[in-house]
Amino acid sequence: MAQGSPVNALQSIAAAGAAPAKGPYSPAIRAGNLLFVSGQIAVRPDGSSMADADLAAQTRQCLANLRTVLEAGGATLERVAKVTVYLADPAGWPVFNPIYAEFFGQHAPARAIVPVAAFPGGFLVEVDAVAVLDD
Repeated sequence: MAQGSPVNALQSIAAAGAAPAKGPYSPAIRAGNLLFVSGQIAVRPDGSSMADADLAAQTRQCLANLRTVLEAGGATLERVAKVTVYLADPAGWPVFNPIYAEFFGQHAPARAIVPVAAFPGGFLVEVDAVAVLDD
């Protein structure tokens, strides 16, 4: 690859205080002034699963994990431009949405909701995001 190519500009972000990735992926990747945060599920910072918790508890943990990874990458929830939400049961929308609003406040990033058949391990929700960083 040519010197200065986009691949050379990618920086993997690990978040102290967040559960480590359990596979061959980064919690987030910085590419220029964008931060791409991998899908966050309801796993506590010590790595223990919350798959047996209800949707409200899982949502809170997912969004707390998202915030932690964003902060490790130099961003905040207010810098998020796009969110994708994966729900195991779209009927859970009335539970998810008010908690999401608590975390994001007046900031309303672009968002997509994707219904999924099932998550490994029994999780009910996953959230990923793209944030814009200050240079």
